[in-house]
Amino acid sequence: MRMVDIIQKKKDGNALTKEEINFFINGYTNGEIPDYQASSFTMAVCFNGMNAQETAWLTEAMAFSGDTVDLSVIEGKKVDKHSTGGVGDKTTLVITPIVAACGVPIAKLSGRGLGHTGGTVDKLESISGLKTAFTTDEFLNIVRKTGICVAGQSADIAPADKKLYALRDVTATVRSMPLIASSIMSKKIAAGSDAIVLDVKTGSGAFMSDLDDAVALAKEMVAIGENVGRTTVALVTNMNMPLGHAIGNSLEIIEAVEVLKGGGDDDLKQVCFALAANMLFVAGKGDMEYCEKLAENAVKSGEALKKLEEMVQAQGGDPACISNNELFPQAEYSYEIKAELSGWISFMDTVAIGEAAAVLGAGRSKKDDVIDHSAGIILKAKTGCYVEQGSVLAVLKTNRKESVNDAERRFLNALKFTDFQPEKEKLIFAHISSNETKYF
Repeated sequence: MRMVDIIQKKKDGNALTKEEINFFINGYTNGEIPDYQASSFTMAVCFNGMNAQETAWLTEAMAFSGDTVDLSVIEGKKVDKHSTGGVGDKTTLVITPIVAACGVPIAKLSGRGLGHTGGTVDKLESISGLKTAFTTDEFLNIVRKTGICVAGQSADIAPADKKLYALRDVTATVRSMPLIASSIMSKKIAAGSDAIVLDVKTGSGAFMSDLDDAVALAKEMVAIGENVGRTTVALVTNMNMPLGHAIGNSLEIIEAVEVLKGGGDDDLKQVCFALAANMLFVAGKGDMEYCEKLAENAVKSGEALKKLEEMVQAQGGDPACISNNELFPQAEYSYEIKAELSGWISFMDTVAIGEAAAVLGAGRSKKDDVIDHSAGIILKAKTGCYVEQGSVLAVLKTNRKESVNDAERRFLNALKFTDFQPEKEKLIFAHISSNETKYF
């Protein structure tokens, strides 16, 4: 078998066999297939696509290109959740304690932030002493003990994806539906859970800004999961504005805790409860209505908050942070951005707002940049709000005083105003399962 023949076959628009796909992934991961042939292959896929079976085979080959996590030693049906990324997206911090409090084991591997998107691992490391790097045995023992652990992803999980993504990033082959879907799902499959709930973002702050594209990606990933024996469902949710009011690592933990205490932002709560209910549903806890009540009761009873405290303590963190947010790192500078005119906020460029938070120190432009866990933005108004001239739009938090002007400029340029109230946007656009696509 020769790589040049596989490239030619895909270039001609023909479907590849499982053996051909495995030959490519194994050879590229091991360094036997050079970058120039791999980039030619990904470009052929960008132009000609892959069918559902090819995509499933590609995902499976990538998933098993390195280490996998065996969760069979943990009793019960394990459910994973994945978000395609956004600004202010702290849903993992809310829903995993809720689901674990309802008796579903959570053994979750999460990533760090890069660019305008935040990462769950960075947020958790805002908590004093909390660790996210564990051996496999340590990880499994924490889940067995507390029912929940959220850890960083090992470099040995799906190494083919890591290598292939780096190549795609510099060869203009990122935006390909089968390549995006297989990249995401390979890591989820390698992580070992029995079922997967996907949160596919769409809007100005999402990778898939178009709703139809987001639905198509969700369908592709659901099909992959089902093809490899994992029960998979997806919600397509709104990222036309940041989720909640906090952007930045410790700030988002504080907001997540407020939701677990029964308060918090209504938009954030709606998305979190929908995701949690779907996780409980695929875990077999009951019909959707019953699972919605289970999630709500976990918060009302205080069990979800208690579960977060247990997780923090088990991972070496200080659980006192959960009850006293003053124990989180505090930014030296706090600066109010005020409205230059009166009107209705009609649009938020969510990517630009995420970039403003990164400028303050809350994010990275390069993988080795150091995060400032105290930095970020607290939104005081969002799309659909009426603001008076001079009223506070947002509060910037930073230890980099010199970054404030740049962050303020980016933030103000990200907003558009009208003299009439804009139509309220949906937060959840669609629910996708293996046999149905339901629009809301």
